[in-house]
Amino acid sequence: MRGMGLRPIQIWVPDVRSSKFISAAHKQSLAVAKSRHANRDQTFIDVITDWEAK
Repeated sequence: MRGMGLRPIQIWVPDVRSSKFISAAHKQSLAVAKSRHANRDQTFIDVITDWEAK
């Protein structure tokens, strides 16, 4: 890959398996669901999501 002009990098991402992450994600999803904008937000997501993607 280096011969192609590429170099390796390392990035750190949240561990989605951790109980701390799961708890925070659940808390955030509840806040979004309770928002007065929840229906509008979901409509937006539905419009921009490519459900036919292969």
